[in-house]
Amino acid sequence: MTDSGSRSRPRADSPPDDVAAILQQLRQALRTKDSNGRMIRAAACGVYAFFDYDGEPIYVGQSYENIAGRIGRHLTGQRSDAVAKRVLDPFEVAEIEIWPFWDLDPKADREGAKDTLLAAEYTVFTMLEEQSRFNAVLNEDRPTETRRISLPPSMRFGIVPKDVFQRRRHADVRIAQRASTLSDLANVISRREIKSPGIRRTLLTQAKRIAFLAERRLQDTE
Repeated sequence: MTDSGSRSRPRADSPPDDVAAILQQLRQALRTKDSNGRMIRAAACGVYAFFDYDGEPIYVGQSYENIAGRIGRHLTGQRSDAVAKRVLDPFEVAEIEIWPFWDLDPKADREGAKDTLLAAEYTVFTMLEEQSRFNAVLNEDRPTETRRISLPPSMRFGIVPKDVFQRRRHADVRIAQRASTLSDLANVISRREIKSPGIRRTLLTQAKRIAFLAERRLQDTE
């Protein structure tokens, strides 16, 4: 028999409270319906973008199978590649924008769907890159250069509860987190002797983002 204290004790494999709250808010957000009553989590094909606590774009991706599942794997660290895990730190993601392509059917025309999504990903990436104060997005590899296309209506939502947002957006917290991410990425590069220009460009962008936060924090304290 267990007492009331043991019943209320969280499981050892349970996520931290902040993470659990964020994942719960993400699940709720993915149930949001568009003007036609379609839940965003039901979209198979689409492009998505992650934004940090300043609204700065930090990652663009696409999926032609299960966009909600792909987003979930990013935010729970279920990426298989050691470098990919360090390019995008889930801790930095505060908002998500999704462009769902409801009319694409990869089962009927897989190559056509992939071609459209490649063009959509390139369109979103270049658009957000132009909007970024650093003229950069943290993707290790730029999307294949192709044509720009008209995008479907997007849905953008925050995934961080208000109380967690207030704690995590503090500049000192974010500087420490980004410094850790930068260090991890640099260590992986040095151990593997990675020569990819893309991953080194990501390293440089992360350094610029830390410098921006540190300079702004210095101005605040002065």
